[in-house]
Amino acid sequence: MLYHVFDKAPTAGAPLLLLLHGYGSNEEDLMGLVPQLDARLMCVSARAPRALDFGGFAWFHIEIGPQGVRFDFAEAAESLGQVLALVDALQRTYRPAGVFIAGFSQGASMALAAALKQPRAFAGAIALSGVCGPEMLPEDAASVRSLKVFMSHGRFDPVIPIAQARASRDRLTPLGLDLLYKEYDMPHAIAPPCLADLDAWLRTRLDAF
Repeated sequence: MLYHVFDKAPTAGAPLLLLLHGYGSNEEDLMGLVPQLDARLMCVSARAPRALDFGGFAWFHIEIGPQGVRFDFAEAAESLGQVLALVDALQRTYRPAGVFIAGFSQGASMALAAALKQPRAFAGAIALSGVCGPEMLPEDAASVRSLKVFMSHGRFDPVIPIAQARASRDRLTPLGLDLLYKEYDMPHAIAPPCLADLDAWLRTRLDAF
């Protein structure tokens, strides 16, 4: 899987943040977040494996209807395997103190799926304007208890309705996660207040290393 490291001189042992972009974008899409996040992080952004006809890349194909976004879980599972393989490779190469995984939109769903699949591999998961489908829930809820998760969503999101985000929150809450769920007056985006809260959330966890 193609990825880009945003630190010109990666420091072995530094905490690592893996970024997963949204539908139709690429590995450079979330680059603008990096200077606004804690400087202790080594940031890596991955390119989704599926090239789209109109340009850009996707983790899986989607359908947008009146009830919101539906997606191909079989394709998502294939991409998830590649994401987890990349995490393993990054851990072997850089030996980070911990790995955070973050995504926007369908990248958020991938980030959540990865952390729910292999919770011990991650110091935390960040889902920005994404959803958690029932197919993503772990068979053993105890395995993900206390997993640190930051979720955000815009109340005015025209792509993924806020109702889908709230349903995702309600699916995750019974698992006993260390979950911070936040809503903002924003569309399908990452507004400054959201970014500030994310930075604070990350800083608190980095201070604990």
